[in-house]
Amino acid sequence: MNELKRNITHYLEHWRNSSNRKALLLRGARQVGKTHSVRKLGENFKHFLEINFEDHKGIHRLFEADMEVKKIIQILAVQFEVPVIPQKTLVFFDEIQACPNAIRSLRYFYEKIPDLHVVAAGSLLEFALEEIPSFGVGRIQSLFMYPLTFQEFLEAIHPALPPIIEKSNSITPLPANLHTMAVDYFKVYQVIGGMPDVVAEYINSGDYMKCNQLLDNLIQSFQTDFAKYRKHVPTGTLQNIFHSIALQAGGKFIYQRAAPELDIKTIKPALELILRAGLAYKVPHTSASGLPLGGQINPRKFKILPLDSGIYQRLLGLPLGEYLLLNHIQLINKGHLAEITAGIQLMHHQLPTSQAQLYYWHRESKSSNAEIDYVIQQKGSIVPVEVKAGTKGQMQSMFLFLKEKRLSRGIRLSLENFGQYDSIYTVPLYAIKSIVE
Repeated sequence: MNELKRNITHYLEHWRNSSNRKALLLRGARQVGKTHSVRKLGENFKHFLEINFEDHKGIHRLFEADMEVKKIIQILAVQFEVPVIPQKTLVFFDEIQACPNAIRSLRYFYEKIPDLHVVAAGSLLEFALEEIPSFGVGRIQSLFMYPLTFQEFLEAIHPALPPIIEKSNSITPLPANLHTMAVDYFKVYQVIGGMPDVVAEYINSGDYMKCNQLLDNLIQSFQTDFAKYRKHVPTGTLQNIFHSIALQAGGKFIYQRAAPELDIKTIKPALELILRAGLAYKVPHTSASGLPLGGQINPRKFKILPLDSGIYQRLLGLPLGEYLLLNHIQLINKGHLAEITAGIQLMHHQLPTSQAQLYYWHRESKSSNAEIDYVIQQKGSIVPVEVKAGTKGQMQSMFLFLKEKRLSRGIRLSLENFGQYDSIYTVPLYAIKSIVE
């Protein structure tokens, strides 16, 4: 099986070689590949010390006492029989959210042992960080990690294709046979998603049923975690909201639809907890009248995207056997898969040095109702992005938006090859990376 090469590796290597290196916090949802990526990084060091705070609960007491990090590291080196030598040892604190005092200690590694490589990771980490105000501003560096992008998936399954796609554009589109091949792979990716274990299973066996079983197991593990989120939010409420995210994906999120029997004061904190866990992403409405886009949002209007398209299709219970018999247009249309997958990709292709952000635009009016699926920034300009299933679709909202905002171009994501229609550039769904700065 081909190695799953992750884009985060480049940033981890840059951190390793940086002369102004700080303790690193790798953040992301459960099972997106954080631990594996750090272990791969550890292969570049002479020594690798890994400590899992969920497996080694006795270690917690080292961080409870008023003990300097130099002393803590000395004790850990003896206990785990791994030499800790600056520049030669990578120290990895996994599941660090289980020991908040260890999170607090990270800032002191930068101050007291600046030459030591220290990286930490964990699931449900955002909840622990919320309890630690100013836990290490200026002394701790963060990287955000997500499931595999389509490009990462394609590099593992057909490594010769991504470089050709990257060189293609509206003037020199992808050759027809390769375009068809890329569309077929994108179809597979939409169904299985980008969770590393699921992608590895597909590459290894090509068995969709096994992939679905892994996705179901992941959903179950996410739901098991719900009990850890907050005692005052019932697990049942969190499960309802989690499923409603899939049901409402592609449109404005309506609290009442998520749990009609509950009031907004109950639903809202449950949704926020799911967002903090990295299981979904908020896409706020922006007026898009200028930059930055985030400075013009309407907090009452937003979409919610699920973490992963594979998880999305399992939450909806989409009939996979039927899907695989459908043609591309029917498949993409089913369950807003194209729009959902495109939005997820627009998030996951952003730089991991800060949390990904995405926006949409919607005008609700009796005389003129219009919506732009996503609004992005490219080279200092606002660019509307419409996702069209298949190869056909009207663009009234796009042209209205361009005229109203006095913009020169828009992007249409579809199953078409690269092309251009007046001020609209057509980009294949498999080439979303090309439009993300």
